[in-house]
Amino acid sequence: MIRTENLCKRYGSFAAVDDLNLHVQPGEIYGFLGPNGAGKTTTLMMILGIIRPTSGRVEVLGQPYDGSSFALRRRMGVVAEDAWQYDEMTAYEYLAFFARLNRVEQPGPAIQSLLERTELWERRQVLVGGFSRGMRQKLNLCRALLHDPELLILDEPVSGLDPNGIRQVRELLLEENRRGRTILISSHILSEIEQTAHRVGIIAGGRLLVEDSVAGLAGRLGEGQRIEVEFQQPIADLRSQLEALPFVLEVEGRTPNRWLVTTAMGEDQRPELARFLAGQGVLVIGMRLLERSLEEAFITITDAAVRTWAEE
Repeated sequence: MIRTENLCKRYGSFAAVDDLNLHVQPGEIYGFLGPNGAGKTTTLMMILGIIRPTSGRVEVLGQPYDGSSFALRRRMGVVAEDAWQYDEMTAYEYLAFFARLNRVEQPGPAIQSLLERTELWERRQVLVGGFSRGMRQKLNLCRALLHDPELLILDEPVSGLDPNGIRQVRELLLEENRRGRTILISSHILSEIEQTAHRVGIIAGGRLLVEDSVAGLAGRLGEGQRIEVEFQQPIADLRSQLEALPFVLEVEGRTPNRWLVTTAMGEDQRPELARFLAGQGVLVIGMRLLERSLEEAFITITDAAVRTWAEE
């Protein structure tokens, strides 16, 4: 659906994007993540044909794309961060205007449906200039979906939204994806990407560090399981013995009777851990496997890249 090959953008000696190979598969939600200044927006601008790459190529919807093809543009919906809007139009007029630009026939039902799904229908006759930032973001998303595009490209789509607005946008995007729409989201809100994306690409210093599923990223952290163990009563004299077990990497006391045990890579160590504790006469009332978060994977991967570059 989207493919870049050795994509580069240089400004003099500075590489804003460096030899980037990104692949967004049909039908998936792809989260594009990176620290501020990593090259996310520059990459999106090259994909959309707004900025010309120094070298490399872009394919969108199976065809080379440089922004000049109106036929390809009509198959895409785009939400740019802080996109300019016509403040003197009402919300309904704004969407009707873009419906005409995109040659949408009989747009009324689509406009009403989108405004209702984003809880803007009651404000359809309010001037856009009176909208909050979050309302503007939701209106931009309505505009991007109005002409029923195959591909959505979204730059910080939940920026400025309150928790309820974030939930609305999340549910709308998941529903659109279930209908077959491919979605590329650039965002710094990792918790939202974790809840929506099938795969994630992480960029730092203009370089794509990794592409993988969220679960796959967690598996790259070089550690095994994190097991939260809850005891009937506090224990203090087993920590050194636990840490001495061959499969244990770290023991962290979260509360006097709840510990977090991190194990080495390999098979599930919960049965072995339970046997050891039972042998010590410790009564365990709960043992829970904790999933690693996208935030942990993101920090670990980007920090490792920065350290490597500092050593070069």
